[in-house]
Amino acid sequence: MDNGHLPLLAVTLGDPAGIGPEVVVKALAHEELHARCRPLVLGDRRILDRAGAWPGMPALAIEVVDDVSEADFGPGRLTLLDLHNADPDECPVGKVSTPAGRAAVAYVQQACDLCMDGTAAAMVTAPLNKDAMNQAGFAYAGHTELLMERTGAQKVTMLLTAPSLRVVHVSAHVALAEAVRRVTRDRVSAVIDLAYQGCRALGVDRPRIGIAGLNPHAGEHGLFGDEEAREIMPAVVAARARGLDVSDPRPPDTVFLRATQGAYDIVVAMYHDQGHIPMKLLAFDQGVNVSLGLPIIRTSVDHGTAFDIAGTGKARETSLLAAIDVALQMVAARDRAAS
Repeated sequence: MDNGHLPLLAVTLGDPAGIGPEVVVKALAHEELHARCRPLVLGDRRILDRAGAWPGMPALAIEVVDDVSEADFGPGRLTLLDLHNADPDECPVGKVSTPAGRAAVAYVQQACDLCMDGTAAAMVTAPLNKDAMNQAGFAYAGHTELLMERTGAQKVTMLLTAPSLRVVHVSAHVALAEAVRRVTRDRVSAVIDLAYQGCRALGVDRPRIGIAGLNPHAGEHGLFGDEEAREIMPAVVAARARGLDVSDPRPPDTVFLRATQGAYDIVVAMYHDQGHIPMKLLAFDQGVNVSLGLPIIRTSVDHGTAFDIAGTGKARETSLLAAIDVALQMVAARDRAAS
């Protein structure tokens, strides 16, 4: 099969004890996917063999490769870079374990390196477990922080994208009290710029950026808080001076609805749950997580390891397929901009 012109995607297996192995196998069983990219899985053959015995799993031929240039990608096949680092006996299904956390981090690191050296066009990640990762000695809040350190990126934020809504966050995996402290004009200004860049990377030429207020009713002219006037609005004014189309801070209980109705191409949320709740409600199976600000393209499923259903065959691959679609959109947009 002559597919060497297709972009190579580094796909991580996620936590070996979670649903990552299942959704990866199910996603790669879609034949049409192989007409658009060359998916290279980073994981452990033994974990994939275990997952292959779960109920309802498609049968794929696993091809272990050492040299990516010699791999024969194609339908019915799963091409694997086998790190051989996850003994199934030490990574019990549905359980938090240190070996599983260590293995999951290694997959992410290897995928990142393949992107940094130009071997892979983008990386797509299955979910890892933050508790297991930290038990293994990697004190990161998630993929984003790990990749920031690995790549040396300075300003990175999370973008969630789905067919009807896009959201970026001023803060993500921090306590709510800390999230409030992080609503500063400099931080909001940087995230507005990342929102603009993210939309451009997804093919939106002139993004309309909606700003969620921090407080109820966006502060109600200072009655419920002054962060909107003191920190958020100065960032909005500065962004407009740079030529960006940015709204005033809008009431958080309506700004996401207005975005789904076409008023905005993206919404800047002030903290994790403010942005995640509408996204999960509207597009739980279709949401995609994008790390904006990295020197590489990284997309991910917008769900966790789901230990409660791991091994049952009930996990759906919809979000991983969506993450692959978004990665390919971003690769195409990057290639167009470079040409």
